[in-house]
Amino acid sequence: LKCNKPCPIQNRGCTDIICCILFIVAIVAYFAVGILAWSQGDPRKVIYPTNSKGQFCGQAGTELQTKPLLFYFNIMKCASPLVLLEFQCPTTQLCVDTCPNRFMTLLKAKVVPSDWNYYKSYCKQGVSDGMSAPDILKNGLCPAMLLPSKPCKQDVHLLVGNQTTFNDGRGNVIQATDLIAGVNASIVMEARQVVMKIFEDYTHSWYWILIGLVLATIISLIFIVLLRFLAGIMVWVMIVLVILVVGYGIVHCYFEYAALKNEPGSNVTLQEIGFQTDFSVYLHIRQTWLAFMIILAIVEVIIILLLIFLRKRILLAIALIKEASRAIGHVMSSLFYPLLTFLLLAVVIAYWAVTAVFLSTSNQAIYKVFNETACEYSRQNCDPANFSTSNIKTKCPDSMCLFAFYGGETAYHKYLIGLQFYNVFLFFWCANFVTALGQMTLAGAFASYYWAFNKPKDIPACPIFASLGRALRYHTGSLAFGSLILAIIQVIRVLLEYLDYKLKGAQNKFAKFLLCCLKCCFWCLEKFIKFLNRNAYIMVAIYGKNFCTSARDAFFLLMRNVIRVAVLDKVTDFLLFLGKLLIVGLVGIFAFFFFSGRVKAFESTAPTLNYYWVPILTLAIGSYLIAHGFFSVYAMCVDTLFLCFLEDLERNDGSAERPYLMPDSLLKILNKKNKTAAE
Repeated sequence: LKCNKPCPIQNRGCTDIICCILFIVAIVAYFAVGILAWSQGDPRKVIYPTNSKGQFCGQAGTELQTKPLLFYFNIMKCASPLVLLEFQCPTTQLCVDTCPNRFMTLLKAKVVPSDWNYYKSYCKQGVSDGMSAPDILKNGLCPAMLLPSKPCKQDVHLLVGNQTTFNDGRGNVIQATDLIAGVNASIVMEARQVVMKIFEDYTHSWYWILIGLVLATIISLIFIVLLRFLAGIMVWVMIVLVILVVGYGIVHCYFEYAALKNEPGSNVTLQEIGFQTDFSVYLHIRQTWLAFMIILAIVEVIIILLLIFLRKRILLAIALIKEASRAIGHVMSSLFYPLLTFLLLAVVIAYWAVTAVFLSTSNQAIYKVFNETACEYSRQNCDPANFSTSNIKTKCPDSMCLFAFYGGETAYHKYLIGLQFYNVFLFFWCANFVTALGQMTLAGAFASYYWAFNKPKDIPACPIFASLGRALRYHTGSLAFGSLILAIIQVIRVLLEYLDYKLKGAQNKFAKFLLCCLKCCFWCLEKFIKFLNRNAYIMVAIYGKNFCTSARDAFFLLMRNVIRVAVLDKVTDFLLFLGKLLIVGLVGIFAFFFFSGRVKAFESTAPTLNYYWVPILTLAIGSYLIAHGFFSVYAMCVDTLFLCFLEDLERNDGSAERPYLMPDSLLKILNKKNKTAAE
């Protein structure tokens, strides 16, 4: 290549070697952690509830296969502070096929045969019809009472009829209002069932979600290809369609709000209904649709105002996108490179998730002594196999050896928290590395287009593969260095969020203020580092210098041209963001009508789900990630051409000895922008 200074494919050397070695060692250790976790873990502990014997409820191929739900003998004990310490209710837990749907006491159930037959389904094996209620309770074979699985605090008295007290079978009189503690505690237990239902929805709708993601990929690819040939027209089409899609959302929310006007129970407020595990309940409340309508209206107004105030700069940004389209036309393989980045990120996320699950389930089952009366062995570890003949059972007849939690005392179990932290840290590091690799690869390819003296003659035959090879061969250390800095900041942000969650109940306002300031500062720092890293990778791709030198050069270059960055570069990012928003809106609307059953043509095709918002939300997030991957090609092309243009202006003066390497069209665009900015 004919360049006045080193070009993207010349004078290369390995950069940041120490960080490269550190990254390789960390990856090897990460694989070792994964192998160790996979050899010790058991995912069934997460998938299936565990009863008092440590058995998995609903596990296929066992006697409990038809009993997927967990029933608590005394749900009120789940409100005990011991639950926070031991992560388990100090009461017998039984696998059942269905949860109770009515209130009933053992004393009353023994009187009516039909009630007793229903009641026995929530008792242990070994209970007989001839046993009296006191004997059953003494042996811990049945619960003293049954509570519905979906309680309601304000109707607690309706559970026991007109009675305000009842006998628990042990001679104790319990107030009906005392049931509230157990009723509230059962909400926490239902959360696990919600997770199971969400997992079940994924098993029923995964292929439709996959089809939706493929559709999002096709739409994104079509938009990118059309941008290549019809950049100006497609940008205005995107702008108009975004306004129309958001406007349709406002109209749809209004009609949903109006349709619920005469529906019973639709006028309750979100504050009154509180948190519900079934999120579809919120869609039957008018206030929900009113909130959606207000949010969409605000978004619509903001978009329209931005378009009005930025109308002149948008014309310049469209011209820059056209030039980027010409560059992409010479590097067509760049359109498909995001698929590789997406695949690598999927591998990183999957490895992290699987390792986290296996690490969290690699503990051993711990059993503890639970008892009703005072016992010196209370809360001590026990062995359920020989507990009935042990000394503990002799001294404490009413004690039980129940499953408490998963834990362990070995060296491996003691360092599980450290291994989980290492898993999270390497996840951030690897994810940032994959993203950085994609940015540097695209930057190198587009830089080779820009600095080619004769276009397209001097452009490498396979610019994407050549750039990928350079990045991995020479600059793995620089990629690891930049991603390491970002990973450290992200881990600190996660720790701050964890501290904020733990300190929610604290009354120290100064601590809350300080934590809020720290969270804000690190959020800003992360955004700045991402911006700096992105431009540093471009400079590394151009000159092949180390990360710190490239970051410094990029920063001062941008500061010397700060007006250009603010006026043109960010407006282009805004237009590309509208494209992502459009794709998410189109896929989201289609998914809503398909999975919600609002269209009769899809009723027989759509799967039956517990929560139809699960696949809709998944598709919305997945569509945004896919659209972001494809539009990132244009964003990276614009940023690279922009930075190369600034370098070209400082390196050359347009004379015969030092000619500009930028295309005449790009020089005309940015010179016009300079005049507009000066005015």
